[in-house]
Amino acid sequence: MILAVDTSLGTAVALIDDDGTRLSDASAADPLGHAEVIGELLVRAIGETGSGSIDHVVAGMGPGPFTGLRIGIATARTFAMGRGIPVVPVPSHFAAALTAIDRDAVTGPFAIVTDARRREVAVTVFEGTDADGIPNMVADTVLVARVDADEHLDGIRRIEVETLSAVDLARVGARAVAAGRTLAGAEPLYLRQPDVTVPGAPKKVGR
Repeated sequence: MILAVDTSLGTAVALIDDDGTRLSDASAADPLGHAEVIGELLVRAIGETGSGSIDHVVAGMGPGPFTGLRIGIATARTFAMGRGIPVVPVPSHFAAALTAIDRDAVTGPFAIVTDARRREVAVTVFEGTDADGIPNMVADTVLVARVDADEHLDGIRRIEVETLSAVDLARVGARAVAAGRTLAGAEPLYLRQPDVTVPGAPKKVGR
């Protein structure tokens, strides 16, 4: 089985079988409060299937807010460390793209667009799937002012995403593992620096 955890938008947890069949999933759409709900969602999802045969954990790597992403990724890594199993990092927009292709039968180029706050959106352009069944990214994720998004896309179909399927995140991760591919590095896709900064050295006070 494969466990997937994502906190790039709301909080989403899912388990799939090795063939991609959904076994369980649990989610909360609230873009805040990840720390308060993620434990309960994990218990709910795992409680439906048991956790004895989980052999990979897929972590949604964003784009998303700094604090939210850290909670989901830390949860995935901690669970995997406790079991001695690998973490599979997957950009979160790949899950939304797979949902659009498989569930909504979207064809041709399209853009997954998610709220990045501060009147900005995160945009990734995809077109179909590749030979491994993984959404084919044709333009890297970028931050764009919301009012400029349509101009930036220049006619490409825009798909606004407010919630993300952890089931489809798990499926993308499973396909990447099967193909021996790495879709993301260890660093989350924050796209901007966190608001909190390390304070400078204290000023010396002369005597």
